[in-house]
Amino acid sequence: MEIIHTVAWMKQVAEEARRSDRILGLVPTMGALHEGHLSLVREAQKQCSPVVVSIFVNPKQFGPSEDFQKYPRAFEADRAALENLRVDYVFAPPPDEIYPPGFRTAVTVDGLGDTLEGRSRPGHFRGVTTVVLKLLEIVQPRFAFFGRKDAQQVRIIQQMSADLNLDATIVVCPIVREPDGLAMSSRNAYLKEGDRRAAGVLYRSLEAVRREVSTGERNATRLLASLRRVLDAEPAVSRDYAEIVDADTLEPVMALRKACYVLLAARVGNTRLIDNALIEQAGDSFTVTL
Repeated sequence: MEIIHTVAWMKQVAEEARRSDRILGLVPTMGALHEGHLSLVREAQKQCSPVVVSIFVNPKQFGPSEDFQKYPRAFEADRAALENLRVDYVFAPPPDEIYPPGFRTAVTVDGLGDTLEGRSRPGHFRGVTTVVLKLLEIVQPRFAFFGRKDAQQVRIIQQMSADLNLDATIVVCPIVREPDGLAMSSRNAYLKEGDRRAAGVLYRSLEAVRREVSTGERNATRLLASLRRVLDAEPAVSRDYAEIVDADTLEPVMALRKACYVLLAARVGNTRLIDNALIEQAGDSFTVTL
């Protein structure tokens, strides 16, 4: 496994792979890797060779009051995990390689990032789209792999890719969960023991929606009432938002008529977590994927 620290070096390696007609895959991460990240790597390895995993804690997607300095960094453990999977390349640039002195450009996808996470974290998605576009331009992969846990982020990246005619195919992979259903996240490491037990309520609230849908409920207001009832019953959890939105436009829906997301964010102790469920139409019925 080769570890690459500079943009010029990464571009050279990627160009050589493309020149050899190899199928280059990219898995963008901020490190502190867990099984969710590793599942993306395994999927990339099924479809691509070589595979590049980027590790870059992106300062531009953190607000002034957010946890950039505290964000978990575990490069040696990450390297060991990726070596165990026989990853080809790790792209781990320092900040001034991605944002050199005088850097002035930002990428904004209008509309899709104004609500939900965008409302709670102003400027977050501008930082995400800027760094993802840079990574896609530096590596120029055939496929780029993202997890569905960050559903709004993935939808925005898909829109950016379509609008800018990017060559990479955006591959969206399933959420990987802990035994109690909690979506795997690098921020789970912040949870204290009691908060970790309480955090399981996020999954249980989504399960409540799945049960309601399976019995024929199609009214979004009633589905959200079930979700919020379960979530709000846990005193250690403070709800930020819980919405059912169109999977394409991310606008709220009144009833299930086509694919949509149940999106939620909550603070558990001092840790903010997000989760979601995907609702899809299957004939005359709907399925809910957690």
